[in-house]
This record gives sequence, C-alpha cells and structure tokens, in this order.
Amino acid sequence: MKQTIIYLRTSTEEQNPQNQLKDCVELVESVGIKEYELFEEKQSAFKDKDREKFNLIMKSIKQKKINQLIVWDLDRLYRNRKKLIQFFDLCKLYNCKIYSFRQKWLEDLNKIPEPFNEIMFNLMLQIMGWLSEEESIKKSERVKSAIRKKGNKTISYKGNVWGRKSIETQRLKEDILKLKEQGLSIREIVKQVYYYDKHNNKRNPSTSFVFKVIKENY
Repeated sequence: MKQTIIYLRTSTEEQNPQNQLKDCVELVESVGIKEYELFEEKQSAFKDKDREKFNLIMKSIKQKKINQLIVWDLDRLYRNRKKLIQFFDLCKLYNCKIYSFRQKWLEDLNKIPEPFNEIMFNLMLQIMGWLSEEESIKKSERVKSAIRKKGNKTISYKGNVWGRKSIETQRLKEDILKLKEQGLSIREIVKQVYYYDKHNNKRNPSTSFVFKVIKENY
C-alpha cells in the first residue's frame, strides 16, 4: 500500500467517482506528491460499517502505513460534524495529513504559528459542520415552500391549484429528499417511501421517479 491515498466516495449509483478524481490528482501534483494509491467506493457516509475501503484506510492509518490522505471534499469522509473532528484527531495522533481539494484553507492554517493554527483549525471544522446542517434545513424548507394556502385551496408557488393528488405527490417528494439527506441510495429510498393511488392502494414509486426528484433538487 502506498503512503498516500486518494479516497473517492459517492453515495448513489448515478454518481461517478471519476468526477472527483481529476481535482484530487490536481491537488496531489500541486503539493508535490508523486505516488499514490486510489480507493473508490459508492456508499453513504452515514453507514460506517458498510464502508469497507474507508475502514481499511482507518486501519492502515492506525498501523502508520498511510501518512497522507487526499479527498475531494471533507464530506467524503464524514457528514457528521463530531465524527469528522474525531477522525482528524485520529489522523493527528498517527501523523497522517489530510488534504481536501474543496477545503484548501487547510494548507493556509498550517502556516499559522502554534497554538493558534490548531485553534483556528478546530473552529473552521465546527463552522463547516454548522453550514452543512443549515444547508440541509434550507433544502427541506425550499421543498415545503412549494405549497401555499389560499382560503380552502392548496396552491403551488406559481399559483396553480393543487388537489389531493398534487399534495400526495409533494409529500412523497419531501420524504424522498429527507432520506437522500440521510445518505440513502435510490434503491433504498424506493423501498421506504410510498404513496396512495386513486384506488387508495399503497404503492412504492419507481426508481426513475425518485432519481428525477433528486436530480431536480441537487
């Protein structure tokens, strides 16, 4: 195993890890690293036990086999703020340096004299976590804002009157986006969400419908 690892993670089958690779290779070259090993996996950041490649990286860090970890974005490691900070503490303990293409301020913090560099570093991680959580809330609010009340009628933000079918569809979309925020794959979402057809039969949406809803909101 190389001492430098590029870790690429996506959470759904529709995403392509190669989209992250070009940026990560650019980052590797910019910091003067010549050799690296590539780890790819398609798995939610919330499911630690299912992330085989990431767990192998964790184990190798503890064995001091890896001293540099490259990611496209820190949320490729963890979306949970506390777990991300714990992971950074682990890497610090075993002298593994983390580089992120989208968080290049990590390198700027290294130029700050001690102990202020560590204070600023911890503060920035906290801020990132708060921003991520706030964005998740905003996305949920944007979906809910599509429905408005006018008298006894439910209308869309464009002024179209929505009946029971449209309300049911909107509820379904909200459920899909909530599960997407939790890191579930499209197949997992299809199994968990449902709607009632005109005969009041409970049904699961199609994979294409779930994909379309996610694509329109991301």
